[in-house]
Amino acid sequence: MKTPAVPLNPRKAPAQARSVATVAALHTATLQVLTREGLSRCTTTRVARRAGMSVGSLYQYYPNRDALLSGVLALHLNHVAASIEQACATARGKSVADMATALVKAFLAAKLANPEESKALYSIAAERGGSRVVAAVHKRMVDAVVDMLLSSPGITCADPRFTAHVALGMITGPVKGFLEGLIPQEFAERFPEHLSSVLADYFRKIA
Repeated sequence: MKTPAVPLNPRKAPAQARSVATVAALHTATLQVLTREGLSRCTTTRVARRAGMSVGSLYQYYPNRDALLSGVLALHLNHVAASIEQACATARGKSVADMATALVKAFLAAKLANPEESKALYSIAAERGGSRVVAAVHKRMVDAVVDMLLSSPGITCADPRFTAHVALGMITGPVKGFLEGLIPQEFAERFPEHLSSVLADYFRKIA
């Protein structure tokens, strides 16, 4: 007998200013509980208490914890994707060095603005529905990089989509390693220069 699927979509989208503020408070409270107490203790009860509302109020917007976590993750990743899309759009038609720098700067700014939150959100990605959100946002970023690469007169990619996947992997890997404590804190300030240089060289070699 199959277990019924747990709904992951919000019950309703906030429309009025008060509802928007309530959902924003829930998102902020969720991130605070995640960063301070960890995923296992991030319950709807604790989030509601942190947000200063009843659990019943929380359930007006999210049917369960998984839906809430999925919503918070989607909000963060959509912000990252939007930053990448804007950077890639601005860098269209420019040199490969400028493209690489724009891509790296946008990603680092979005992911390292609040390292503790970004680190906590990695734990959600493995939860129910997390992979679906990650895949959808990753596709947006790949599409943006592909459009940027195709705009350059100096690059002729045999497979621009594969190139975009590799390029993003070259950036996301070290940043994730840093957020998970595998790369020392003092190396973070060297990310922009080194990642931009490596990415620009890669773009030149596949041109």
